Amino acid sequence: MLLAATAGAWQFAIPCESAERTRRIAIVVTTGDPEAIQPAASPLWTVFFQELQRLGYAEGQNLIVERYSGEGRTDSYSELAKKVVASKPELIVCFTTRLAFEFKAATTTIPIVTSASVSVDTGLVPSLARPGGNITGVDYAGAEFYAKQLQLLRQVIPAATRIAYLMPRAVWESPTLLGSVKEAAKQAGISLVPALLESPIQEPEYRRVFAALAQDRVDGLLVGDSAENLAQSSLLPELAAQTRLPTFYPFRVFVENGGLMSLGPDRAELRRRMASNVAEILNGAKPGDIPFYQATRFELVINLKTARALGLEMPGALLAGADELIE
Repeated sequence: MLLAATAGAWQFAIPCESAERTRRIAIVVTTGDPEAIQPAASPLWTVFFQELQRLGYAEGQNLIVERYSGEGRTDSYSELAKKVVASKPELIVCFTTRLAFEFKAATTTIPIVTSASVSVDTGLVPSLARPGGNITGVDYAGAEFYAKQLQLLRQVIPAATRIAYLMPRAVWESPTLLGSVKEAAKQAGISLVPALLESPIQEPEYRRVFAALAQDRVDGLLVGDSAENLAQSSLLPELAAQTRLPTFYPFRVFVENGGLMSLGPDRAELRRRMASNVAEILNGAKPGDIPFYQATRFELVINLKTARALGLEMPGALLAGADELIE
């Protein structure tokens, strides 16, 4: 399923003399154990570190990796960014638009490689093709991505008028970060009901929010693409099943874990692109000259077993257009 255009060709970093000396980078995630940023921890980190090694940078040989986590405490992300910057790494890798903005405010000199959504619409960078400044990375969701999510959910529940949106409070209160989602809902004639997560965003907080949703009269739920939500890819389908709420997710891992349906990019491909950006910069490239990679292919995955459990009649056209059906 194609939704966007590529901002620039994949530029391969070629190992050079700079690869012979030890380099130091910081990797920052919003939630979870920072020590889980390891090849053995997940297939995505395996892809990232394998690609870095292919391009000439291997941890324990010529690369030092410092690991940080915001532990789901959204109110401390700003201090975390300042802490990382103060340690003076050569390069920072971070995830989510929110964290990218915190690092943009904390430094204008240390290169940043990020995974973000609607980078131009939010003002993170002025252009995907030539981002300028000290930030580059991958952009995985343009405004049309959110419109497509709502369109697909409407096919499953045609009478839907009130859709809850699960996200950290800080995202809802930032018009630059959520503008595309709100505009997509407005165009679809849907009232977007905030299902706000308070800091610290951990399992008890999700249970609190879903308990509240069970009492509200919403027709369905959109799970935002925040890293905090992604860290709960097993818990959220469980809670959605308990509340019998038709739920649309941003990545296929949720559907593999029992969620109803998802539309999202190939996350392994995005990690490879980020690793390529890191190697290019360590080899001397300026981040502002490296185009943001914009995801072009989005997979629609539907869990038929979950649909039956919810008593949903899935339209034939929707099933025919799916990239994968999980029985």
